[in-house]
Amino acid sequence: MSAIPIADDVLDPAVEVLTLRDVADRLDRSVSRVQQALRDGQLLAVRRKGELLVPAMFLTDENEVVKGLTGTITVLVDSGYSPSEILRWLFTSDDSLPGTPIEALRGDRGREVKRRAQALAF
Repeated sequence: MSAIPIADDVLDPAVEVLTLRDVADRLDRSVSRVQQALRDGQLLAVRRKGELLVPAMFLTDENEVVKGLTGTITVLVDSGYSPSEILRWLFTSDDSLPGTPIEALRGDRGREVKRRAQALAF
C-alpha cells in the first residue's frame, strides 16, 4: 500500500478543513475509502497538529466531491506539481476568474479551471 501524499499546510488558517472521519461521513464512505481517494489523487490533504485534514471546499453542499476537482488535480500532478503547489494554486485568488480556482470549480466553471491548469504545463 502506498503512502498518502500530504501537502504542506499552505492554506490560510481561515480555510475550513474536515477530518478524514468527517469527509467519510459526508461522502457516506469508510475512512479507508477516503484514504484511498487521497492516495489516488482524487482529494488532497494537509497535516495540522498531527491530523490529516481535507479542505471543506472540496465537497459540495450535496456531500459529493466537487465536479472537476479530481481531473484538475490529475492535470496538475501530470504537469509535475506537488500536492502543496496544487493546494496553493487552487486557493490563490485570480482576478481574471474572479476568485480562486476552487471557487470557480464550485461555481460550475470547471472547464476554464481545467484549461488554465493545462496551460500551466507549458
